[in-house]
Amino acid sequence: MTQLTALISVSDKTGIVDFARALHALNVRLLSTGGTAKLLADAGLPVTEVADHTGFPEMLDGRVKTLHPKIHGGLLARRDVPEHMKALADHGIATIDILAVNLYPFEATVAKAGCTLEDAIENIDIGGPAMVRSAAKNWKDVTVLTDAGQYAGVLEELKAHGKTSDKTRFACSVAAFNRIAQYDAAISNYLSARQDDGSLAAYPAQMNSTFVKVQDLRYGENSHQTAALYRDLYPAPGSIVTGKQLQGKELSYNNIADADAAWECVKSFSAPACVIVKHANPCGVAVAATPAEAYAKAFKTDPTSAFGGIIAFNREVDGAAAELVSKQFVEVLMAPGFTAEAREIFKSKVNVRLMEIALPPGGDTPWLQGRNLGDSKRIGSGLLLQSADNHFLKASDLKVVTTLQPSAQQLEDLMFAWTVAQYVKSNAIVFCGGGMTLGVGAGQMSRVDSTKIAAIKAANASLDLKGSVVASDAFFPFRDGLDVLADAGASCVIQPGGSMRDEEVIAAANERGVAMVFTGVRHFRH
Repeated sequence: MTQLTALISVSDKTGIVDFARALHALNVRLLSTGGTAKLLADAGLPVTEVADHTGFPEMLDGRVKTLHPKIHGGLLARRDVPEHMKALADHGIATIDILAVNLYPFEATVAKAGCTLEDAIENIDIGGPAMVRSAAKNWKDVTVLTDAGQYAGVLEELKAHGKTSDKTRFACSVAAFNRIAQYDAAISNYLSARQDDGSLAAYPAQMNSTFVKVQDLRYGENSHQTAALYRDLYPAPGSIVTGKQLQGKELSYNNIADADAAWECVKSFSAPACVIVKHANPCGVAVAATPAEAYAKAFKTDPTSAFGGIIAFNREVDGAAAELVSKQFVEVLMAPGFTAEAREIFKSKVNVRLMEIALPPGGDTPWLQGRNLGDSKRIGSGLLLQSADNHFLKASDLKVVTTLQPSAQQLEDLMFAWTVAQYVKSNAIVFCGGGMTLGVGAGQMSRVDSTKIAAIKAANASLDLKGSVVASDAFFPFRDGLDVLADAGASCVIQPGGSMRDEEVIAAANERGVAMVFTGVRHFRH
């Protein structure tokens, strides 16, 4: 059998010595460049420098070393085309059968504070992507590796068969082209965001996004639509795509959308919390001493809507919580974990989808809180981009605008209500009290109608709104909405303020004996 040749040139040297040692044991000839060649030689491996292989020295500070016919001819030549093989023989070019290359760390470089344009440019790899493209194009004859995670599988095939399979080579080729696309996208995003003063624009002149498919879905929002789930190339810790499904039917498009709404809301609370979502809106939210108590309170808000809903906890689900939840029809149940007792309770509920999602580590940045940095929305032949609504209100941010001052307990409930309102579709009105939602009005064209609906839902659930607090995601344009919530029994309200008629609304609140605080920030969620 003809001896195979492997060219190894890596920036990230994770596992490369062991990989090269295993190749050498399989009688594979090793070619390498620069620091990688030195590393392999220091490990006692026989390695040929690319400069010795090509007969042409590295030049221009290493910018030109692999851009040579003896490299690209060896990668691109088709072994099944006689003319290709004759050309190699005529010019003394040997074939290269395995290419292990990962690229200069451009993404890591530009992510560093103080990165200059010069630093960025010097970390744009040229020879690496060129070799990867050549090898990936000729996948029928060349195995191209762009990630250390691929080494073990390739070695296994080489040991068993002396070569890699067509399936493996093609998969490696696809992964290689994907990596080049990611790399080029990062370069384009960075350079097209550069401003004349050296700063980076929040929105680059060209936006290149990279998502990786997680799975195909049975259908989209409706059965006549197709769908698939993708994740960010580097998903934030504690985000829904990092979760693991423990049991139940395959998640649908709507399941995932609703589950995301529930998970984003529940992880906003530090106390044990439960969120029940139906059609992307929270229909019951509560905090309590235990998950079971939180669920019981959340369920009271709207038992009818909770039927067939999505439930999320920010604490491990124990037997007590599982016993309560198992009594209702639930589509998806999410939590950071489930006790053995809880898993046993749901074992017979084979259609219930259990999702285990680790909570984010927490910290000062949206990333550490497991949140997106930006949001997008497709429009006709276009894309709307915005920074994500990651504003977090502190009690010290509140401005009391009425004569009546809210009590300490009311302030606590107002903060709870404001957190819930952020996850309710606009126009959003949320009645709360005692750490739980009492009535939720969502998605109406009129804020007055949302207020009326929230009060109706509370009445249907036999929940008393007397003394309750209310959160409104945006300002009251007229006093009519304030009058409706006062009629329902609300004692205080939290809202952004900023209306031309703020004084009219404040006067109405004073007249009705309702305390009011302004946040200065709204939470539209369309």
